[in-house]
Amino acid sequence: MVNEPSVDALVRKLGTEENPASRYELCVVVAKRTRQIIEQMQSTGVKDLPNKQKEIVLACQEIMNGKVTSVKD
Repeated sequence: MVNEPSVDALVRKLGTEENPASRYELCVVVAKRTRQIIEQMQSTGVKDLPNKQKEIVLACQEIMNGKVTSVKD
């Protein structure tokens, strides 16, 4: 379970004032980014992330750092 960053903080970071994000949207974005990270690790032969970090935690940190955003069609 991811405690830091919090779900509420991730939802706020993912959305904007005009177009707020939902928890469902957060779940979809985190799942997609996590799958991308796993695929990249498999293709490059990397077995573990630094500090034994989980892929989902890295995806959440990338959202908080602004590296991953949500694009609505």
